[in-house]
Amino acid sequence: MTDRRILHGTFTLEPRYPTAPDRVFAAWAEPAAKARWFAGPKAEHRLDFRVGGRETVRQAAGDGHPALAFESVYHDIVPGQRIVYSSTLSAGGELSTVSLTTVEFQAVAEGTRLLLTEQDAFLDGQEEPGWREEGTRQWLAALATELGEGSRS
Repeated sequence: MTDRRILHGTFTLEPRYPTAPDRVFAAWAEPAAKARWFAGPKAEHRLDFRVGGRETVRQAAGDGHPALAFESVYHDIVPGQRIVYSSTLSAGGELSTVSLTTVEFQAVAEGTRLLLTEQDAFLDGQEEPGWREEGTRQWLAALATELGEGSRS
């Protein structure tokens, strides 16, 4: 029998990027750019960036890991200012995590302060809060690379 339990978690990350908020926002909104820094070269990525739109990332199984499917629905988008979306992560066809993410883009003297807050429900021990936070840190670092510059936490 499967161990049915829920572990809740919340984290906030605040990287800074030395470029304008509109440029950082565009890296989230433009499908080709988002695919490069968020999905990676081996994943299938689709982005319909509008309120009610969906984003999907699918990665094939390999190296002993199950196939992954990440699916999001966009609930609120204010260009250059904020994005709010909910997501699910499934591994091997089994739901692992349900989350709500808010991303804010704030102009600061040195560029953009990105404020990302994620609230998660981790299901049945399939994912850990620390794994999700570290994975999110990694793709925010990949965003800095996409922008052609470093980020400062």
